[in-house]
Amino acid sequence: MELLKAENITKQYSDHLALDNVSINIPKQSIYGLLGPNGAGKTTLIRIITQIINPDSGKVFLDGKPITEDDIRKIGYLPEERGLYKKMKVGDQLLFLAGLKGMSKSQAKKEIKIWFEKLGIEGWWNKKIEDLSKGMGQKIQFIATVLHDPKLIILDEPFSGFDPVNANLIKDEIIELRNKGATVIFSTHRMESVEELCDHIAMINHSKKILDGVTTEVKASFKTNTFMVSHKNRLESLEGTYDLNIANEERDGLLHSEIRVKQDLNSPNDLLQLLMPKIEIHSFIEKIPSMNEIFITKAKEGANHE
Repeated sequence: MELLKAENITKQYSDHLALDNVSINIPKQSIYGLLGPNGAGKTTLIRIITQIINPDSGKVFLDGKPITEDDIRKIGYLPEERGLYKKMKVGDQLLFLAGLKGMSKSQAKKEIKIWFEKLGIEGWWNKKIEDLSKGMGQKIQFIATVLHDPKLIILDEPFSGFDPVNANLIKDEIIELRNKGATVIFSTHRMESVEELCDHIAMINHSKKILDGVTTEVKASFKTNTFMVSHKNRLESLEGTYDLNIANEERDGLLHSEIRVKQDLNSPNDLLQLLMPKIEIHSFIEKIPSMNEIFITKAKEGANHE
């Protein structure tokens, strides 16, 4: 069942068409990846969802009803442009922002301490915002976004400024929030984070939605029946309906070949049975396209149709 629906959203800025009839359906308790390069229209769509700006046409629904200002208070939104009061202390800043979301001071203090412990920043209460690094500031903004336990969390480039250790820490917390019932919109132009986080994806390019669906199903639909084989003994030819890139490239004491099957296999075992008498197999892996490769493929298709 969907939590949020954006229907036929169009937005024009002067001579720039930011969104062109874009629709998305975001299931409850999912992590939904909103993907695309900078300038594709992702942030414009998020600003329309959060009612920062209005669409020229189209509607946004939350739980089946047109979204209202009261609904916006219940959303957690981490914008790409960060906004903390530099002269304030961390604890005071979070208490202030929690108050704007309707939390009592005692409730906010309790939740802040829980989040400080989760993120390993117990001693930060009296630090000034201006003394924090970019990554440290990001942690504070993340806490401010999720502190009031929103049912819908919108994260625009949430890993900007994080080192790999802290990025993984935040990823784990995002997954935990989803597991506890939250729905997360995760907007990014960095495809590498998507595959381990997102249940569903939508790709936007040049203001249009070019792809959407369940992440695993999208990846499966772009498979090309290609297998990467590491082996000993040279592989010269193969019977049947196969295209062979017999580079026999040598790395780490092994040869590596790429085999593309021209028609669907009943099972990869069919290919293995042909290979085993010819070569000593050390690894046999189906080549699954990355989200970045899928995006490039779809973007090229769009360019060819224009």
